[in-house]
Parts: sequence; C-alpha cells; structure tokens
Amino acid sequence: MPGSRFDYWEFPKIEEKKLHRKYYFLIQHKDKLELGENTDIGAFTYINAIHGVVIEKNVQIGSHCSIYTHSTIDDKKGKVIIKENARIGTHSSVMPGVTIGKNTVVGAHSFVNKDIPDNTLAYGVPVKIIRKIKK
Repeated sequence: MPGSRFDYWEFPKIEEKKLHRKYYFLIQHKDKLELGENTDIGAFTYINAIHGVVIEKNVQIGSHCSIYTHSTIDDKKGKVIIKENARIGTHSSVMPGVTIGKNTVVGAHSFVNKDIPDNTLAYGVPVKIIRKIKK
C-alpha cells in the first residue's frame, strides 16, 4: 500500500538478550523466533521464544507486552503463534501454547491464556472472546 508506514520496512537486526537499538524490544532465544514482514513490536516488549514463537506478516504488538513460551509459575511450555494481521494491545501478556488468530484484536492489558480464533475481538484478565469481527 503506497504511503504506508511499512514502505521502507526492513527485518530488524535482533541481538540476543539486548534491547533493540531503535525499537527497544527484547528477545530471548532469537533463533526460535519466526518473524514475518511488516511487523511492529512495541517498545519494551519482551519475547521468550525458547519453545518457538511465530509472528506472521502484518502483526502489530503494543508496547510493554510479554510473550512467554515457558511459564515458571505453572511450568507450562509451548509454541506461541500470532497469525497474520493480528493486533495485540499494550501491556498484554501471552502465555505458552497460545495461538492468536488471523485478523484478531486483543485489547490492552489482557492476559491471553487460551487460543483466540480468527476474526475475533478479545480482551480481559483472563482474556474473554467478546465478538467476531466482520470482514
């Protein structure tokens, strides 16, 4: 789309366990992160990808989010998948083994501990599916 903020998007250079120099997100286990084109990861977002994280194209993740593939509190482990065109609001936490569907919107300050289907609006602590989004 001409005039888009992604016209000059480039894959970010990610250094293990270091804040990104331009965008200020932090990734652990970067070799297990699959990052699609035209993604936007907000400042001070933390991603622990030890069991695999897939972020498909056109995904936007707000600032101060956390994405975990291993929880030391309940010892859950699992790959996290965030499908194409999904949006995750600021200060949200995504727990191990969760899939967030295509075109889905997760509201700010949500605790995502279950799968969210495609084309859905969801938010809350814990997350609740609010309604389908019309396409």
